[in-house]
Amino acid sequence: MNTNESSSSPPPAPPGEPDRSDLAGQGVDAGKGRIFPCEGCGADLKFNIGQQHLKCPFCGFEKELQLSEDAQIEEQDFHAMLARVRELREQDTEESNLQAGEETANEVRCESCGANVVFLGTLTSSECPYCASPIQRDDVHRCEVRVPVDAVLPFLIEHDQAQINLKDWVESRWFAPNDFLKRGAEGKFNGVYLPYWTFDTLTFNVYSGQRGEHYYVTVGTGKNKRRERRTRWYPASGKFQRFFDDVLVPATIRFDGDMLISLEPWPLQKCLPFTQEVLAGYFARTYDLELDGGFTHGKQRIDAVIDSDVRQRIGGDTQRVHSIKSRYDGITYKHVLLPLWLLAYKYHDKTYQVYVNAATGEVQGGRPYSWVKITFAIVCGVATIGGLLFLFSS
Repeated sequence: MNTNESSSSPPPAPPGEPDRSDLAGQGVDAGKGRIFPCEGCGADLKFNIGQQHLKCPFCGFEKELQLSEDAQIEEQDFHAMLARVRELREQDTEESNLQAGEETANEVRCESCGANVVFLGTLTSSECPYCASPIQRDDVHRCEVRVPVDAVLPFLIEHDQAQINLKDWVESRWFAPNDFLKRGAEGKFNGVYLPYWTFDTLTFNVYSGQRGEHYYVTVGTGKNKRRERRTRWYPASGKFQRFFDDVLVPATIRFDGDMLISLEPWPLQKCLPFTQEVLAGYFARTYDLELDGGFTHGKQRIDAVIDSDVRQRIGGDTQRVHSIKSRYDGITYKHVLLPLWLLAYKYHDKTYQVYVNAATGEVQGGRPYSWVKITFAIVCGVATIGGLLFLFSS
């Protein structure tokens, strides 16, 4: 989402507070592309990370974030929103947007990586913040019906600190080529917001399995006499409840999901109720993993924890899990935007991406490997093991 391209402002909000379900009809990321003109010189204000409010980079004018006193982040009903989105998508998209009382947003797609940048007004050209390829206004289409954003985590790590963290990360890559370690990851950092889903649910779980307890017996005679481990198995079953809070799922499938998960944890307690002002000067990507698909991914993380719980409840030295049946009640969600410093760089004509968690400073990313170093390490490891075997066998 380009926050520096539109000077149009949204129409006045309808009187009264609309029902949450009505918001699903808007081009949900509509309006986030607005600029905020400086009251001192007319230039575009930008969200200042250090001071956590809007600031003019030219005349220094500052403006506090405009959050209403009663603004708060609320959990949303998962099934109700699915039904609302399904209903609106059966209608004409343009009619739905107009009924929602929102200005229609547009999207421009990066042909290199498939990223959608949302904006209002005119967009001439820009650089994709996700892969550094140029994007043009040629491929513009109207936003589809989207789920509204509930919360945003502001940038907490400044650009200079992200650069320092990146340098430290590069220097710690032991198996990287020497020229890469010397040169570093050269490229332009872009501040971007990526969409995430969070899910809450109360689970009721019924399980059955077996508890294994080890014991040892002596077998053989003479030189063949030895102790062997055996296992006695006992039936185990039970049921329990477990509540899951803020299970986090990246709402984009065009990034390395494992890499994004490795950036966790995020300080979600520092999220603000969504305000367009926090996005001033930054890009924000729309989600391409729908709400129901997001819960499918979240359920995988939930089920992995439940499996671990079941094994702990079965106890013993080892476990066999025959079945786990889980029910997911009271499912709620939030649509949140989380901040990253994103850098795309090339090494020997291959493109790599580096992610910096812009709230904690954690760095993860792709990097080249030196097969000379890896081969040398393997040879040294084999030689060491061979030496130890020779030493103990002599």
